[in-house]
Amino acid sequence: MSRRRKYSPEFKREAIALTRQPGVSCRQIALEVGINPNLLSRWRREADAETDKAFKGSGSPRDEEVACLKRELARVKKERDFLREAAVFFAKESS
Repeated sequence: MSRRRKYSPEFKREAIALTRQPGVSCRQIALEVGINPNLLSRWRREADAETDKAFKGSGSPRDEEVACLKRELARVKKERDFLREAAVFFAKESS
């Protein structure tokens, strides 16, 4: 069973601030920061309902940083694999 992720109040506030920009959807921001869109929507509702009391969680910035680095590593690996496959494809075509 996987461990439940904890996010710092700062991370939550920053993610919510991104959703308030014109021309972006909550879903788009959630996917960019690597969280479930429903979770970001819930955070936004909580922040709107209770401005002072919202996000009294116990997430640590270190856990947040590790999660961010893991997402970035996964993205870079996908890019690397794509480029590797493209190189093999073009090598076969030029032969």
